[in-house]
Amino acid sequence: QVQFVESGGGLVQPGGSLRLSCAASGSIFSIDVMGWYRQAPGKQRELVAMLDSGGSTNYADSVKGRFAISRDDAKNTVYLQMNSLKPEDTAAYLCNIIARVRGSPLTNYWGQGTQVTVSS
Repeated sequence: QVQFVESGGGLVQPGGSLRLSCAASGSIFSIDVMGWYRQAPGKQRELVAMLDSGGSTNYADSVKGRFAISRDDAKNTVYLQMNSLKPEDTAAYLCNIIARVRGSPLTNYWGQGTQVTVSS
């Protein structure tokens, strides 16, 4: 019902920057929340940042001041600007939306993930 195109991941040196994007498509009626989670090998999935339709944001303490989330509702796209990257930011980053899709109630949907590796 919902498809995602995620991009922007890759290998970057410590202190560098990356910008992730995630475009959702399908029979989407509205998107309440758009966000990013990450999961490193052997660790639990954790929230990185989220942005609701009213403009409220929530960031993990570990990324505050370094990452910024934004969204383009006309394109059903969420972005994550990541600056001052650290090796501990290395993980698979997964796009998440809470959306109303035609014929379905409010539902959580996940992208396939894009790898971010911070290493010298």
